Amino acid sequence: MLLEICANSFQSAKNAQEAGAHRIELCQELSVGGLTPSYGLLKLVKEKLNILTHVLIRPRSGDFVYSKDEFELMQKDITLCKELNFDGIVSGILKADNTLDIARTKVLIELARPLSFTFHRGFDEVKKPEVALQQLIDLGVERVLTSGQKPKAVDCIALLRQLNTLANGQIIIMPGSGINADNVGVFRESGFTEIHASASREISQSETLFSALQTVSDLDKIKAILHAI
Repeated sequence: MLLEICANSFQSAKNAQEAGAHRIELCQELSVGGLTPSYGLLKLVKEKLNILTHVLIRPRSGDFVYSKDEFELMQKDITLCKELNFDGIVSGILKADNTLDIARTKVLIELARPLSFTFHRGFDEVKKPEVALQQLIDLGVERVLTSGQKPKAVDCIALLRQLNTLANGQIIIMPGSGINADNVGVFRESGFTEIHASASREISQSETLFSALQTVSDLDKIKAILHAI
């Protein structure tokens, strides 16, 4: 089973590599579900690390319905990631009715090639996941990151198993959200080949006017998940 770590900073990415994780999803602002990482973070990871890296392309927090300008920004960010020789893109677009925006998602997929393309947790907002899954298969998406439309993946293992059966090897179903060393066995025994986890801990910081919760992917937690796989 492959372990992907959701790395929200350079330190998280470095910890993932040192712990032996197989891949990272690089992002920032995990507190809002993750956003596109800065140019500086992209460059630093590429220059100093060698772990397989997929980059989240999500221009803002909130829903996954994007304006013309936001769509243009996403395309420019994908082009940048290709120029920097990253390994994959994590992205996707929905329509206002929470169905898959096939046309614009296809543009992103085609632009990203030959990089791997993962449809992100926008999938957990769609009304008919079975229909959306087949649409993503038809688009040639390599994998779907999903919690099974629940806050924690372990709470909807039945739907995840159903989706994995429907995928039938045509697309990877990668469970994510709340996966840790204590429950990863459920996913291994259910036949999933990849899982996604942040394995994070809170960082202590001084109290200031702009204080906010900060987290980092923890070396020991990552190793514990790998040991349990």
